[in-house]
Amino acid sequence: MTVNERLKQARKALNMSQAEFAKAIFISNGYIAELESNHRKVNDRIIHLISLTFGISEAWLKNGEGEMLYKTPDEKLQRMISLFNDLPPKFQDYVMVQIETLLNTTKTG
Repeated sequence: MTVNERLKQARKALNMSQAEFAKAIFISNGYIAELESNHRKVNDRIIHLISLTFGISEAWLKNGEGEMLYKTPDEKLQRMISLFNDLPPKFQDYVMVQIETLLNTTKTG
């Protein structure tokens, strides 16, 4: 199975239309259609966006290794910690402010 086919499989597993999936990762419907039909290459940026947005394993998307979805909150947390640690300190601070803002928004909304 190709990365393009795994992308389509992931979208279907999430029970999302191409339009919903594309909107969630800020790309066009046509771009998703071209990826799924193997007319475009799935690049690392798209893989990373899909992984972050939907909890899909990058290793699974790239080469079919492991499980499609992160299974437990601990796995998600470990992934988040790894990504956070890869950021320069000024971006870590920005992420923290965004998380706090999001939490405050969800508490009042």
